[in-house]
Amino acid sequence: MDNMKQLTYEGAMERLLKYYQVYYDITSYEEDKLPLVALCEFYEHSQKYVLSRKAELWSEDSEEFVYLFRVSHLTTELFEQIKEYSYNDGMERLHIGPGHMCSVINPVILCDTCDKDGVKALKKCRIYKSFHFSLHGWMDFRVAAVVLEDGRIERNASGHSTAKILKKILYNTKRERGIFV
Repeated sequence: MDNMKQLTYEGAMERLLKYYQVYYDITSYEEDKLPLVALCEFYEHSQKYVLSRKAELWSEDSEEFVYLFRVSHLTTELFEQIKEYSYNDGMERLHIGPGHMCSVINPVILCDTCDKDGVKALKKCRIYKSFHFSLHGWMDFRVAAVVLEDGRIERNASGHSTAKILKKILYNTKRERGIFV
């Protein structure tokens, strides 16, 4: 637990960016987009074909957008603004079509403290969309907040995997693949 309380915003952001830079395209934002600090984009294309690429059996596209936010105190109003911005921006970035399988919009909020109502709103957040009856894939909205003051990670129902990854990145002291300190 002592390790969790010693984590600062700078240390947490450094670990997150170091982890995501391996597979994600990262765009950092300056003062104009605060509290948004960075956007991490991941695109994957898979396909199976016979003998030549012209004889394609199937193909699928997956994409994930991780929005890294920094706030000192998370409130319900601030969470709603972050949710709205992430959702609208993420939906504009989606490439929906016949080869689309899935997309994940994933806001991660680093905060020093938070309100009980802010955490309650975060946990109740459920956004899921299927496109053309899932023939063109689906989108899931996974949100998590890291409360740096006490080392908690709060998440919505679909954000279980996000919380698991955040716990591994931020609070695991083992050295794995040279990513963790």
